[in-house]
Amino acid sequence: MRRLFGLTLSAGLLLLSGLACGAPDSSESTEADTTETIPFTTEGRLAFIQDGDSTVTIDLEIADTDSARERGMMQRTGFPNDRSGMLFPFDKERPQSFWMSNTPVALDIVFVDADSQIVNIAKYTTPFSNERYESDAPARFVVEVPAGFADSQGLLEGDRIRWRRLE
Repeated sequence: MRRLFGLTLSAGLLLLSGLACGAPDSSESTEADTTETIPFTTEGRLAFIQDGDSTVTIDLEIADTDSARERGMMQRTGFPNDRSGMLFPFDKERPQSFWMSNTPVALDIVFVDADSQIVNIAKYTTPFSNERYESDAPARFVVEVPAGFADSQGLLEGDRIRWRRLE
């Protein structure tokens, strides 16, 4: 009987200590954080070229699959810094159209043709907007950068890009 009492007492103490450690404090929120953060992955580098000289180089995440292109910057709060961007390479040069639905951050969207020349820039796009931002001419590449980047770097139609994937 003594042994049974000892085992019962030990089990009870273990149960109580487990409840004390595992139970949330009533002052703490028990709501789970369901926000999924999509990390920025540096996969390449891109240089903007004006008059044959590189003016600025940025880190790139490359959206080269259908799902990555569809997601883009949706559900992200921004880039790691003002020298980061996202490149969308397409198989064919054709008119491109982007929108900002589910994108919480303003962007500059740079449309680039197959010869790596900027055809137009949609500046300061509106977050969460259903407005379509379109290339003025067929484009093979699209670069998204933080809003204001094009103005701060003096990017213009006719400037070029040069990019490479990191090993």
